[in-house]
Amino acid sequence: MQAPDAVYDWGVRSLLILWMRVVAWRDRIWLRVLPRLYPGLEIDPSAASALAVARFVIAPGARLRIGPGVVTERNPRMLHFELGPGADVEIGPGAWLRTELGAVHVVAFAGGRIRLGPGAFLNGCHLSAKNSVTLGERAQIGPGSRVFDSDQHDFDDARLEENAPVEIGAFAWVASDVTVLKGVTIGAHSIVGSRALVTRDVPPHRLAFGSPAQVHGEVGDRSRAR
Repeated sequence: MQAPDAVYDWGVRSLLILWMRVVAWRDRIWLRVLPRLYPGLEIDPSAASALAVARFVIAPGARLRIGPGVVTERNPRMLHFELGPGADVEIGPGAWLRTELGAVHVVAFAGGRIRLGPGAFLNGCHLSAKNSVTLGERAQIGPGSRVFDSDQHDFDDARLEENAPVEIGAFAWVASDVTVLKGVTIGAHSIVGSRALVTRDVPPHRLAFGSPAQVHGEVGDRSRAR
């Protein structure tokens, strides 16, 4: 015969499992409703049911595609998708949009494009595109980091806002509290250290840090790095 405490624990676990299944079922239903509210939204059926608690702002003519196996935590409104008219955002298969350490903002202004490659990892960070921002396979962006492909505002009446594509290569790692500015390419397998300000290209397989960021060493193959 089981002890009373063991029976109680088993009952609590059973109720918890049942409740989690109910929540997941409810989230799946809501994920089916969302594309009706936002015609440009496509969510693969194998993506995490927790996407149901994300915040979606999708303007007419914008398109957001969330691929198979995309993962996020069930932290209500900590994952933000904001797309202006004609914007195009694609979250590649197996990407992880981690919200445990901070909110993840994926913002594409009118006509802007954002592409996350397979297995890309956004960890409490901010991507902003008025032109285009591209992350390669398993590229990683750390907590508090920001990627901007534009000046965001006019400098003055004579110097207007400019934008240029940003590309972050496959297996690259942008650490915490980094700012990446317009027109920058960070090469595959490179690492950018914490609190760097990236204003110019970082070649592949390089370690860069500082403000402005400069190359200080080499990095080997990161295809198996976590």
